[in-house]
Parts: sequence; C-alpha cells; structure tokens
Amino acid sequence: MKLILTQPVSGLGGPGEVVEVKDGYARNYLLPRKLATPWTKGGQKQVDAINAARQKRAMRTAEDAQAAKSALEGSPVTVTARAGATGRLFGAVTAADIAEAIAAAGGPQVDRRRIEVPTPIRTLGEHTAHVRLHDDVSATVTVQVVNA
Repeated sequence: MKLILTQPVSGLGGPGEVVEVKDGYARNYLLPRKLATPWTKGGQKQVDAINAARQKRAMRTAEDAQAAKSALEGSPVTVTARAGATGRLFGAVTAADIAEAIAAAGGPQVDRRRIEVPTPIRTLGEHTAHVRLHDDVSATVTVQVVNA
C-alpha cells in the first residue's frame, strides 16, 4: 500500500515522504494512529510543495541543530522521579519528561516526539536517549535519574 507519512516514523521515514508498506501495517498501525494518509495524485502535489518549503528551512536550521547538539551533549540532564527502596521507579521516565528536563536546564526546546529512548527508563541512575534535531544531526543525551 502506498502512503504519505504525516509524522516521523522510526525506521520508515519522515513527514511528507511517500512509502510503500504492507497492507496490514498500514491498516492496523499507521492509519489508525494518524501517522500516514493514503497516497493520491493531489496528495503528491501537496507533498512536493511541503518538501520544497522544508528544504529552504533546512538550510537555515542545520547550523542551529549543530549548536543545539553541542549544548545537549555537553552536560547530562537530570530527571527526578519517585522510586522504591530498590531503586526501581514507580512508572517510567518518558520522552516528555526528558524534554521538560532539557528545557528546565536551559537547553534548547525539543519536541518529545523527536526523542527516542532505546530501552524504557525504569531505574535510578544514568541512561541515554537520542534526540533527532535535524535530518542529518542527531544528539545523544545522558539522562541522570534521581530519586524525588
């Protein structure tokens, strides 16, 4: 099935890209979550216009993304969460929590959807997360989880 992505999908592509996926993946995952729309000729014209505008903006933001990368990788981000006596959290640290902590620490504004946590953060200590700042620029953030 041919689809136009409306949101970034890890391992598949970014918004505005036309992708070919299996019917079940489209019907059961991408379309219900509004991550994609069915491909049409009119939709393709809109995608072309969006991509042209995005490329103009991308030229300006590449330098900004490099500056944000150096700021993010320079110091760890501290997130406070409630934990039990064994150090296991009551819940988990989410991408939204990490984005909030980055902003509170004086870092750049990062959208929670651009933060990828490889394994769920459910314990106290030091963990890593990846932030996609630009198509070509990705930063690795050290997340320090402390007890509240």
